[in-house]
Amino acid sequence: MTGDADKTALDMVYAAQTETELATAYAAWANGYDLETAALGYCLPFVIGSWVARHVPKGEGPLLDAGCGTGLSGPYLGALGYDDIEGLDLSDEMLGLARARGGYRSLTQAALGGPLPWADGHFAAIFSTGVFTAGHAPASSLDELVRITRPDGFVIFTVRDVVLEAGGFRAKFAELEARGRWRAVEESPAFRAFAVAEPDVLVKAYIFRVV
Repeated sequence: MTGDADKTALDMVYAAQTETELATAYAAWANGYDLETAALGYCLPFVIGSWVARHVPKGEGPLLDAGCGTGLSGPYLGALGYDDIEGLDLSDEMLGLARARGGYRSLTQAALGGPLPWADGHFAAIFSTGVFTAGHAPASSLDELVRITRPDGFVIFTVRDVVLEAGGFRAKFAELEARGRWRAVEESPAFRAFAVAEPDVLVKAYIFRVV
């Protein structure tokens, strides 16, 4: 960590037990979030573009950044030719920073785990990083993300190692496949979410194609 303030902010986020606590933690952290996570070497908002570019052709949109936070991913995907991206986040404060940064056609405040305000099959692909982790969005969020992704579209996301089994993500993957809602395309090896600090924070990337 880079200091006690950084540790407090990150610990508040991981310790959140309810949607309200999580929103409060991110509201308190919003203004310092980018500098503090950059100092830790947080890389997920940038590396997710590799999987998007691998599986989603340019020009197929719209795409949804589910849990976009301060909007780090949007501009970099824009540089790769993806110019029809919408963002979703729980925190109004984080969305304000994403709006100022640019890179998104629209931004919506909503919580993963509940109903989302889009029609069935609205998106060509959905991507999400840093959201399926301790104290954050539940595995049940995937049901709505699949619903709003069009057939043959992709759902691309990372999952923290400590919630993969305990949070019911493996079970949810299998359930959605058994119901004929999606099929597995790719599962990455475990890798570090932070390039500089927190070496024990490991994630995997998953890519599923909606049926």
